[in-house]
Amino acid sequence: MIGLSSYAGVMESLINSAEEQQPSSPLDKSWSNKQESSKNQKPGVGGFVLVHAGAGYHSESKAKEYKHVCKRACQRAVDRLKAGALAVEAVAAALVELEDSPFTNAGMGSNLNLSGQIECDASIMDGKSLHYGAVGAISGIKNPVLVANRLLNEAQKGKLSAGRIPPCFLVGRGAHDWAVSHGIPPCPSEKMATKFSLSAYKRNKRKMELAEKMDTGHNQTKKRRQSSENENGSGCLDTVGAVVVDLEGNVAAAVSSGGLAMKHPGRVGQAAHYGCGCWAENACNMNPYSTAVSTSGSPFLASEDRVLGGVIVLRCCRCVEAQPSQNIQGILVEFLWSHTTESMCVGYMSAQDSKAKTHISRLPPGTVPGQSLAIEGGVCRLMSVAE
Repeated sequence: MIGLSSYAGVMESLINSAEEQQPSSPLDKSWSNKQESSKNQKPGVGGFVLVHAGAGYHSESKAKEYKHVCKRACQRAVDRLKAGALAVEAVAAALVELEDSPFTNAGMGSNLNLSGQIECDASIMDGKSLHYGAVGAISGIKNPVLVANRLLNEAQKGKLSAGRIPPCFLVGRGAHDWAVSHGIPPCPSEKMATKFSLSAYKRNKRKMELAEKMDTGHNQTKKRRQSSENENGSGCLDTVGAVVVDLEGNVAAAVSSGGLAMKHPGRVGQAAHYGCGCWAENACNMNPYSTAVSTSGSPFLASEDRVLGGVIVLRCCRCVEAQPSQNIQGILVEFLWSHTTESMCVGYMSAQDSKAKTHISRLPPGTVPGQSLAIEGGVCRLMSVAE
C-alpha cells in the first residue's frame, strides 16, 4: 500500500491540474466580498472543512440525501470551529454526522460481513501533534470515529501507570471493550443495520450460494471475479472522510468505513491503517505547507483489474495582506477531490460561509470507471484581523 505522506510531494501538480480543468471555485469568486466582512471576525475563530460521502455510484434518486448529509457534516464541523475547537475536534464532529447517515457505508447502515454482522474501521490524525488513533473490525459501536478520537486523546496524555504505552490502534472485541470502559455507549449490531444493508446482504448471500454450487475450475474462478466486481463496483459506496484546517493553521483528517460487502469477519481495511486511510501534518520549518488527506475505496487490492477509489486533499499556508490601518492575517487553502469511480459526493464550507456547498462529481460520459480519473478543486482564504 502506498503511504499518504507521499501525497504532499504531488499536491502542487494536482492543484495545478485541477485549476486547469475547472473554473474558479465559488469560494474564490466571492472572496472580495468576504474580505470586508472578515474584519469583524474574532481572531482565532474560523476554519475550513471538506468532506465526502464515499466513492462509488450515487444515483440521481438519492442525490438529494447524499448532498444533505455532506451539508450537515460541514455545518457540524464549522459549528465546532466557531466555538473555538481545534481542527481534530471539528473533523471528528464531521465524521459523526457521516457515520449517522443510513446512506453511507460507515457506522449506521454499513455493509454486513459474511456472518451478517457490522464491523467498522476508522482512523483520525492530528496534524499538530502527529498523533493518530484507529479502530479495526469493531462492532457494537455506533460511531467508530469517536473511539479512534478517544484513543488519540488518551495517547496525548502520556504514559499509563507503571510506564505502560497507551494504545493508538485497537481491533475487534478489545476495541469495543476499551470504548465502553471510556464512556462510549454500545449499540447492538442489529440496530446499526438498515433495510438497504440487509437487502444487499441477502442478495450477495444468494450470489455466493449460487457460485458455490457451480463446478470448480475456470468457470468457478470467473464467477468469483464477477461476483467481486458486483459487490465492490459501482453500486457500492465506500469509505467516508473529512479534512479540516482551523484558523491557527492546524490540520486534521479522518476516515470511517463499514468495509467491503461480505468481507471475512475480522478483516481490517485501509481506513484503519496508519498512513493509508488518512494523513495530516502541520507546516514545519522545512515545509511551509500543511497537508491533510482522506481516501476512499480500495485501489490497492491485489488481483483487481480496475483501480477504484477516491481522495480528498487539503493544502494550506499562512498569508499576510497589509491594509492601510491594520494587518489582515490568514490562511490560503487549496483543496481538491479526485476519483476513478463513477461518482463521488463532496461538500465544503468555511466559517465565513452562510451554508455549505455540495457537489456530486461524476466521470465524463463514455469513460470507464477504474480506467479514468475525475479531478476538481478550488481555493479559499481564511482571514482575521491581527490585534
